[in-house]
Amino acid sequence: MNAILLAAPVEHITTPSVAYSALSPIFIVLGAALLGILAEVVVPRADRFAVQVGIALAGLAASVVCVALLHGTSITTPSPRGTNTAFAGALAIDPAGLFIQGTVLVLAVMAVLLMAERSVDIGSPIVASSAVTVGSVDDRRLATSERVQTEIFPLLMFSVSGMLIFPVSNNLILMFIALEVLSLPLYLMAGMARRRRLLSQEAAVKYFLLGAFASAFFLYGLALLYGYADSVDLPNILTASRTSTKSDVLLYLGLALLLVGLLFKAGIAPFHSWTPDVYQGAPTPVTAFMASCTKVAAFGAILRVLYVGFSTSSYDWRPVVWGAAIASMVVGAIFGLTQTDVKRILAYSSIAHAGFILVGMVALTKDGISSVLFYVLSYGFTTMAAFGLLMVVRDADGEATSLAQWAGMARKSPPVAIVMTILLMSQAGIPLTSGFTGKFFVFRAAYHVAGPLVVIALIASAVAAFFYLRIVVLMFFADPPENAPTIAIPGWSTSIALTFGVVVTVFLGVFPQPILDLAQKAAHLTG
Repeated sequence: MNAILLAAPVEHITTPSVAYSALSPIFIVLGAALLGILAEVVVPRADRFAVQVGIALAGLAASVVCVALLHGTSITTPSPRGTNTAFAGALAIDPAGLFIQGTVLVLAVMAVLLMAERSVDIGSPIVASSAVTVGSVDDRRLATSERVQTEIFPLLMFSVSGMLIFPVSNNLILMFIALEVLSLPLYLMAGMARRRRLLSQEAAVKYFLLGAFASAFFLYGLALLYGYADSVDLPNILTASRTSTKSDVLLYLGLALLLVGLLFKAGIAPFHSWTPDVYQGAPTPVTAFMASCTKVAAFGAILRVLYVGFSTSSYDWRPVVWGAAIASMVVGAIFGLTQTDVKRILAYSSIAHAGFILVGMVALTKDGISSVLFYVLSYGFTTMAAFGLLMVVRDADGEATSLAQWAGMARKSPPVAIVMTILLMSQAGIPLTSGFTGKFFVFRAAYHVAGPLVVIALIASAVAAFFYLRIVVLMFFADPPENAPTIAIPGWSTSIALTFGVVVTVFLGVFPQPILDLAQKAAHLTG
């Protein structure tokens, strides 16, 4: 028996490869999140806020440096197709993925700076203790407390780690895990507003319930695709779509269910119903984080799924993308006209912009990819600055988000009115702003293959411009109301975030070429 065992051939086992250097941005952010949890245990409460802000900013800054180094290497020494993968091929560290990661990280730095604001409100926009019952004596007392639920910073870092994994996942199971990692902290963060606690907690519950349904659709689509391709890797699904003799019903049904989960996360109609309520109820810094970082990561994942896993089925999924784009543009433009709350107006604006981004995706060209990359970057900075500006306009109940309260703002605070006008003009796509440049290149990339869709997008842009201009007219040509809001002087962190967002918005409208060139070089997805 021993002789037989010794003579038996030893089967060679191939161990999976892990490219630690390529994964360093993700490891750094996760390490900062874990360090933040440790700080909650060992750091005294009086020092905890400053320590958490420092950990978050240091971790994000180090991760940005790593992404920049990796991106420079990937452009100067491009790898053959399929070789620049990490974690046993489940992650593709390609130029497009690194561009999305870098955008998410820089926007996350701005979100942390907004959350670090302690000058415009007592304590912070973040609740002092999220465990207190709404309406209780303790709740009213903590609304005036300088305490802050500092766990929000580790939660943000965990969410960012999911956003870094989400757009570079070539494996659908890993993409699902990343989806949950980025979503679960957001469900909690949405309910952590210091003021209007009931509205905030309602937003968190809505987001959680609808997000759970969307995740279930994604998972069911993943199962169907596995039944079709015997794999959950996007390159293998692409190969199976070319060579498999099985019925394509599983392929198309699986893709449809997969897209439900992805379109929900990007806030695209008809899976947008959570967006206005959650944007309105969540703390404004959290809303800024969701509106920019989450959307950037979601569109990165949609790009990867459609271009890497289903590029040969483009004639089958293009009508679906057409329909979603038209629905988003129409819903965002028309329903935005009826809103009387600035946060809800920006929410419907984000839905319309999601439709504009989808227009670029139907091009299926390198120009289409680069235009989408540029658009999500420019949109992210403009949106982050717009929500940040809302934090400084206040009344007795907190932020003055009612549209009527912005009347006559140019007389009360010309700088706020001018900055808001610049940001709204960018959202509307007026020349010399980043919004115009983004829309121009997205529409140009799609015009030759989707001319009618571009025409619809232009009409939707004209309609949506009305509710942006309505705010501008109110600020400059209407009389201030009797209960006119006050303008708080922001602290250093909010000032930096606002200034950077506005400068980027103007710079990308006047001198967009450096970022356009960068996006063009990054327009490569590895299968």
